[in-house]
Amino acid sequence: MTKLMWQFLLAVPAVWGAAVAVSGTAVAADSASVQVNSFNQDSIQLAQITSVSDLTDVLPSDWAFQSLQSLVENYGCIQGYPDRTFRGQRSLTRFEFAAGLNSCLDVIATLIAQSGINPDDLATIRRLQEEFQAELATLRGRVDTLEAETATLRAQQFSTTTKLRGQVDFHLITPFDTLDGRGAASETSTSVAARARLNFDSSFTGRDRLRIRLQAGDGNALTAFGGLQNARGADYNVTVDDFFYRFPVGNRINVTVAARGLAGDDWVTSTIVPFDGVSVAQAGEPAFYNLAGSSSNGAGVGVNINLTDTIVFDAGYTAGNPGATQPNVGVFAAANQSYIGQLSYLGEGFLQAGVAYLHSDRSNTFALNNTGVAAAAGAIDTFAGLLNLDFGRFFIAGHGAYSTFNGGNDFSWNAGVGLNDFLMEGSQLAVYGGQLPQLVGRSENPFLIEGYYDIPFNKFLTITPAIIYGDANQVAFTDNSALWGALRATFRF
Repeated sequence: MTKLMWQFLLAVPAVWGAAVAVSGTAVAADSASVQVNSFNQDSIQLAQITSVSDLTDVLPSDWAFQSLQSLVENYGCIQGYPDRTFRGQRSLTRFEFAAGLNSCLDVIATLIAQSGINPDDLATIRRLQEEFQAELATLRGRVDTLEAETATLRAQQFSTTTKLRGQVDFHLITPFDTLDGRGAASETSTSVAARARLNFDSSFTGRDRLRIRLQAGDGNALTAFGGLQNARGADYNVTVDDFFYRFPVGNRINVTVAARGLAGDDWVTSTIVPFDGVSVAQAGEPAFYNLAGSSSNGAGVGVNINLTDTIVFDAGYTAGNPGATQPNVGVFAAANQSYIGQLSYLGEGFLQAGVAYLHSDRSNTFALNNTGVAAAAGAIDTFAGLLNLDFGRFFIAGHGAYSTFNGGNDFSWNAGVGLNDFLMEGSQLAVYGGQLPQLVGRSENPFLIEGYYDIPFNKFLTITPAIIYGDANQVAFTDNSALWGALRATFRF
């Protein structure tokens, strides 16, 4: 065959490859955007390139340099932008593809006009078409499949603004000793507790969040000490556990408006102590945040103000839900309500610390920590300090809280030490202990100590074994102390 004919045959695969590549690019672009209403007019103002050296952003070290050099210098089949760039990392528009394809077709037409095609060369082309017919059909089928899958995703997509996240916690609790309460045996055998959560997180500006959380669960343990940290619900009844909207005001203020689900520590940026959210027992969370105020079933409003890059002021108010029998009770006239203010230093180095004030009102008597000991109605004022000393992977942390109320006062605390990234990245090995609040009728405050090892096997599964000892210190209990072994499995998806 003639030299020009071979040049033609070499140019055809290049054009076909460009077409396939652009087809894939078009499919990907369609999957990312349902509709394109405008385009950059500058993108189609292309200029013919006579040498690959004219392209300022193409280097000899680039993996496609030889291909570009051949197409430019041998066939004059590539065009660039007026600023002498090729922009090989960006997506190709249909206009740009049309311009490039037209340039290559012009070269092919010139080659044919100059030399023509003799019958032998035409037979060779047909033979090559037949030989690669299966490969061409496969490529065409792949493009059709991508287009069909993209259309299906577009038609069946859940939402363009909402992400679904889930978490499931399974607990296996085994008592090594007996804890009796109210004259009846309790927690004398191995038990199971589980909780499932589905979070629907929506964003309309990229900086805000609307969260609706569905939750169901059953079972608990350590009820004389506040229970398990990740166990809620009864009979797996599905409830709306969180319902709030958070949005920024400027660059340093976030406002949260809640219809349900936020109270106490839900309003603060950080609870400082590393045990919170990781420990198996609820006692790992500073207990004063939940001290006898309104439940999280009510409505509320909160604000987080970043005074500096490391100093944050948090404030929040929660009103108890009046229910169907009191539909006219206003938010700020609720019988059960609480508000909190906390100032925190959240440095990235050695020190994280905070001071907090919590006020709670309650209209009726209540039992704290499920002990059956009644506390009188009225106001409770709590002053607390929180501290975390981070020495790298080793930390010392804790909190103390002093509460005053109608009829007395109380002091609660927890403290402990731990190692982050112990044996594997993302893990936490820690031991903490402390006294839980006990307002009225106590002999002494309940005491609990826990050692746990939080092990993230992967981004979906975390296993946390723990040993827990508790002493209820209650005159109503026959046997006040017990020892438990616990195992929690947390799945995130």
